[in-house]
Amino acid sequence: MVDVKESTRRAIKYRRDSSIVIVIHGGRGWFDPLSTAKGDVFSLAEHLGADGFVEACGRVAGVTGFVPSAPAWRPAENSKTLGSIAERWRLRRLPRPGSLAWRYLSEERYIPERIIIAAVADGRLREGPQGSMWAAHSDSAGLITGWEERGRSWRGFATGGAKDLFRLGPSDSVRVCVTEAAVDAMSLAALEDLRDDTLYVSTGGGWAPATEAAIRALARRANVVIVAATDNNRQGEMYAERIHEIADEAGSRFMRARPCTDDWNEDLSAA
Repeated sequence: MVDVKESTRRAIKYRRDSSIVIVIHGGRGWFDPLSTAKGDVFSLAEHLGADGFVEACGRVAGVTGFVPSAPAWRPAENSKTLGSIAERWRLRRLPRPGSLAWRYLSEERYIPERIIIAAVADGRLREGPQGSMWAAHSDSAGLITGWEERGRSWRGFATGGAKDLFRLGPSDSVRVCVTEAAVDAMSLAALEDLRDDTLYVSTGGGWAPATEAAIRALARRANVVIVAATDNNRQGEMYAERIHEIADEAGSRFMRARPCTDDWNEDLSAA
């Protein structure tokens, strides 16, 4: 069943019992936000129960009515090569008062200017295309690995990028709040008046291996408190349980913080 509220034109969320699959790239790709599973339509068929690639091919063919034929050779088509993640990030402008990304954050998402200024100063934000904003994911050394892309009618992640964590605040903070989106991290920072003892992070709505490794690294630090500040819904609770397990394994303190509404940006909008 399609989750209309959580879907966009570019990312359609399907639910079946406790399973969630998000279809992206115009139906050519998918991922499971509750695990590391992702891929093409054939791996999706296996994810949903097909026993191996051959059976997956058969199931896909049965659904689409495709009848295989002998392959025909075609010359390779030239395609535009994307620049590196670092280069594409560097070439994008910083948001500034009155710019489209600034207006999106302040007018559409109600993020206070002091929070936008802090995120820009930390090197976390860039102007995306068509009025969208980019929110950087980086590793513990500060290397940009990708970015969350958000706009009025767009939600995605950097093509060719890798999810790690969006980070806002001092890197050596003793309190780490883990949210599901950069907009929520900034919203919680606004609601808490950007506490100077807190690092606000976002997983980008997924759970990549690098994301889990980054949270584990933060949880292993001395005297740290890990706060699961995920959404106030079933998916948010599942994320919170995983974060709790990581905190327990690392021997760090754990807290659960729930928004009053569905997420922190809704709370900020209603404040």
